Amino acid sequence: MRVADKWQEYKIIDTSNGDKLESWGSITLVRPDPQIIWKTPHKSDKWEKADAVYHRSSKGGGEWEYRRRLPESWQISYGELKFIIRPTGFKHTGLFPEQAVNWELCSQMIKNAGRPIKVLNLFAYTGGATLACANAGAQVSHVDASKGMVAWARENAAASGLSDKPIRWLVDDCEKFVRREIRRGNFYDAVIMDPPSYGRGPGGEVWKLEDSVFDLVSLCAQVLSEKPLFFLLNSYTTGLSPSVMAYILSEVITPRFGGEVTADEIGLRVESSKMPLPCGSTAIWTINN
Repeated sequence: MRVADKWQEYKIIDTSNGDKLESWGSITLVRPDPQIIWKTPHKSDKWEKADAVYHRSSKGGGEWEYRRRLPESWQISYGELKFIIRPTGFKHTGLFPEQAVNWELCSQMIKNAGRPIKVLNLFAYTGGATLACANAGAQVSHVDASKGMVAWARENAAASGLSDKPIRWLVDDCEKFVRREIRRGNFYDAVIMDPPSYGRGPGGEVWKLEDSVFDLVSLCAQVLSEKPLFFLLNSYTTGLSPSVMAYILSEVITPRFGGEVTADEIGLRVESSKMPLPCGSTAIWTINN
């Protein structure tokens, strides 16, 4: 597992019985996590002092219980990057801290490339990877179907002092956008994609990532330049293992470009146990240097 262990302003304090106790700067939150199936005793007295707790509803969704008045939003930093944290009605805060391991990896490859790099970031959410790549010197196209998420990503860029970087902010269906880019003859040196576990197609039909990921990767491979640098596929879908994602990248991209594929879980260390909590999976194709 690759563990995001360079955070200074975020940490998982403790985990038990389906919940994780986290600190986001000076604010502590309790949020559910399906990976936490153990029922260990609480090892921290901060559980009872948490500023807000998210309670799941048996009917789906849930709501926050605020134990004290919190600001509508606040900032935390990761190196030179700054992120606006804002609890949402779906338990999320606008940031997945475990993704820092992928930000570091992409940044290093871009800096070491020795040439201009164009990155396509699909399902780009609030822009963590976009900011990391832009800060490393890349030109980035940031695509997400949610207008609100793209606006949030732009806020993060402004907070990080990256508003003047060459970032295209695009509110669009990712698959439709890629198809148009193929027709236009626009190519990218790197693709990052973090598709949702479930989604809806253009006609409103429901699709599952396990059923669609091969076709999606095959489509996105068509916008790779003649000398691509990397292709990163991330997933939070429990039924999609790192090995399966690696197999797909190996079948779709390696025959054309060579290179190698690696895959692993990514996670965050729990302060109380010193053990890493699995938080998702990433497979990445890279060209041999």
